[in-house]
Amino acid sequence: MRPVPPLVLASRSPRRRELLRRVGLTFRTASVSVDENLRPRESGRAAARRLARAKALAAAARWPGCDVLAADTLVLVDGSVLGKPAGREEARRMLRALSGRWHRVVTGVTLLTAEGHLHEGLACSRVRFARLTRAEIDGYTATAEPYDKAGAYAIQGAAAWFVAEVRGSVSNVIGLPLEVVRDLFRSARRPPPPFRSTSRR
Repeated sequence: MRPVPPLVLASRSPRRRELLRRVGLTFRTASVSVDENLRPRESGRAAARRLARAKALAAAARWPGCDVLAADTLVLVDGSVLGKPAGREEARRMLRALSGRWHRVVTGVTLLTAEGHLHEGLACSRVRFARLTRAEIDGYTATAEPYDKAGAYAIQGAAAWFVAEVRGSVSNVIGLPLEVVRDLFRSARRPPPPFRSTSRR
């Protein structure tokens, strides 16, 4: 039986690292830089897929002989794509747009194997925010939390206060849909993680 190639996560996101560690995967991380600007008339789903693939290809060039896992998450509301806010006022605008409404979170995921095979998937979740007060928006945007998150919020952080309902994958809303990762591993004939327990119950 051939040894399983090392796994590289093409992301410095602490949320993605934590999700993979939670299920017991061993991996190294790689920071990659790709142009994240959307193309004219490109849908959010298409952009998430394209950017995940671009990140995987960029990391694979630096880490030959490894499996590379990459993802890109976008927030969609009213036909607009919300990426990471550039500053506080943009974060405020994003949160006002999400206040009291449903929005979609899409994540494209790519597993590029050491043999050069691409396995790709996409997750889409729906999230409904409570109606946010000005004080809540001002207070939240005064923290560091919104500024490296698509849509200017982290569901696993203080913004859990804002969330009224989630339909679909919660790990997708955090930034890495584990059910998609599982399916890509199976498609690539990679073994499951060792399932190290992290529970303290």
